Amino acid sequence: MRRRATSCSLQAALAALVALIALLASARTASAAFDVNDTSWEGCSEFLEIARAELGVARVHPVAVLDWSQIGPEDGILVLHPMQSLDADETTSFMKAGGRLAIVDDFGRGDDTLRRFQIERIPTPTRPLAALRNRAALAIAEPVADTVGGHSVGRHPVVSHVDRLVTNHATGLRHPNLSPVLRIRALSEPDVIVAVAGQVGKGRLFAMGDPSALMNMMLRYPGNRAFASGLTRYLVDEDGAQPHKGRLYIVANRFDEESSFGGETSLRKDFDAQLKALASAVEDARRDGLPSGALLALAALAGLALAIWTARASARPYRGPLPRYARPTPLVAQGGAAGRFAVLAAPSSPRGLAFLELKSALFEALSVRFGLETNPPQEAVARLVAREGALDERTLSAFKEVLGTMYRVEASVVAGKPANVSRPALLHAADVVRSVLAACGADGRKPPRGPHPHPGAPSAPLTASPEARPSPAAAKPATPPSDKGAR
Repeated sequence: MRRRATSCSLQAALAALVALIALLASARTASAAFDVNDTSWEGCSEFLEIARAELGVARVHPVAVLDWSQIGPEDGILVLHPMQSLDADETTSFMKAGGRLAIVDDFGRGDDTLRRFQIERIPTPTRPLAALRNRAALAIAEPVADTVGGHSVGRHPVVSHVDRLVTNHATGLRHPNLSPVLRIRALSEPDVIVAVAGQVGKGRLFAMGDPSALMNMMLRYPGNRAFASGLTRYLVDEDGAQPHKGRLYIVANRFDEESSFGGETSLRKDFDAQLKALASAVEDARRDGLPSGALLALAALAGLALAIWTARASARPYRGPLPRYARPTPLVAQGGAAGRFAVLAAPSSPRGLAFLELKSALFEALSVRFGLETNPPQEAVARLVAREGALDERTLSAFKEVLGTMYRVEASVVAGKPANVSRPALLHAADVVRSVLAACGADGRKPPRGPHPHPGAPSAPLTASPEARPSPAAAKPATPPSDKGAR
């Protein structure tokens, strides 16, 4: 019966888990913004069509995995709103060999690559000179005429046919040496550059802080379409120099990188790439949370673990507990005081047990003398000894240290981790406890106090004043009482 019930519960749990996975897997997932295969208003399918019309279908490659071994120095790479940083070594080697890289990003991880080239993001103007529908987020950007040696050399090739470009929640870019390409003019505040370009080795780097300018909805404006065409031609064809006639690789949002530029790789580079991918995944999970696939896998594992635990717990046989009155008496309890002493004095016994026995004797003596509760707090014991014992500062400090050690040893023993107590520490604690008990009159020589003294009764002083003390000659010698019983 137990096995049949366990099997039924396991089958029910697995069936529920499978149903949950099927339900979650059947849910539709919307395409991410800037996806070149997305035909909605926030996709970039129209930009892909413009690029194919300019270069030809065979020369435009939208990819999800950037294989550096397949990319040559005559090719161009367009990165739209990357969600992870690009490989620093590969991008630098690619551009130094003559390749052209364009990073069009506002709030993604493109700044990781831009910072390596000392490009900094800055906010756009709050009062632009021109804006669509008078909204600052839809500011109008204008081309900037490049100057060399104080003389104007015309516009950058990317914006050679652009008059006005409509931005959409753009971010500005700042670099002291790169050529400005697009600028948002402002009222009562400095203008802000939103696109820059420069030379890296034999290649080129182009950066713009607004990927939304290439979305389907924004490409209905003539300036944005002209910018898309100019950027496509610039990356693989020409910029006034010798034509490249290369291929254009387009990646957006999340993508992977593999291999190495030029086909040369090593075991160390592969290992570094794996570490970088792991670090990037951890950083993405920390910032954005786990992806839906990982959450689904964790939910499946948790459900499976719960089902296995339920099955094992329901089928586990339990042995009936032996009643307390039927259990044999432990050997420690059979010998009385002598047996207890033998256990504490045995070489194999931990000294922490003797330390606890010393604590028990201290508290019991103080409780009998002053009527304390069964297990008083550490602070109450320290205050009582300081008030009643009239100890010097050194002895009182030693007692507080020993008292704290007693509580720590007790906590360790209760937790199942016996503390390591040395023999000198145990002997020192015994001497301190003996001195404290004698100073407090709790060593059996004085009668115990009542647990609840009358509130109005004056408390007797612990020590007499020097004037009231009898002289040694007048003091009558008294036979010291026997402390045999106390010992």
